[in-house]
Amino acid sequence: MTFVQLIDCRTSRFDEMDRLMDTWVEQTKGKRTATHALVGKDRSDASHFVEMVEFPSYEEAMRNSNLPETDRIFQDMVALCDEMPTFTDLEVVRDEQLNCATAREWFEQAGTIEVDRMFDRVADDYVEHDPSGPRDSGLRAASEEFAGWRNAFDFSFRVDDQIAQDDLVCTRWTWTGRHKGDFVGIPATGQNVTMTGMTWQRFRGGMICEGWWQYDRAGLLEQLGVLGQ
Repeated sequence: MTFVQLIDCRTSRFDEMDRLMDTWVEQTKGKRTATHALVGKDRSDASHFVEMVEFPSYEEAMRNSNLPETDRIFQDMVALCDEMPTFTDLEVVRDEQLNCATAREWFEQAGTIEVDRMFDRVADDYVEHDPSGPRDSGLRAASEEFAGWRNAFDFSFRVDDQIAQDDLVCTRWTWTGRHKGDFVGIPATGQNVTMTGMTWQRFRGGMICEGWWQYDRAGLLEQLGVLGQ
């Protein structure tokens, strides 16, 4: 079970402490078990800082604490604090990546939701990057492109993997469909087809504001009998 430790401290020497954290990262390279560290400053008290450190489990956190490098850095950190820091140990009971959930829902609904509603969670200034197009496009062009895919195929996405970084979510997916209408000049074949791809989406205020697409378009055309003949 994921484990998080909160370190609450007060210091007027944060720049020194920040450099100390860089030293710990460098010295524990290849040894540390922490997977994520985040430091926040209290907006109402410039000397008040909270560090949140994530570990795969409590046991891994204890392994990290027992590293000699961690102990030395801790002693130096205490010396930089205005008072003794406090520690809160948390077992994570719920961990929900909200942008990931929105992205997953977007893909899972893509084959069934009304075309107009597909872009309810997309910002008005959305920018799409698609290697199959001649240039980046906006919301209207992206909506028209999506409608074209829906007219050409009955399809669905399966979400295979997701990762999130800051305001970005990457979704690796498998797309399956039946060719029912004209697609880039290819009349309906009734062929069942499949395609893999990956999409990065940038979020702002819970809305998708940018997307980068990579997918096996050549493989799709080959299944439709256009390539490889």
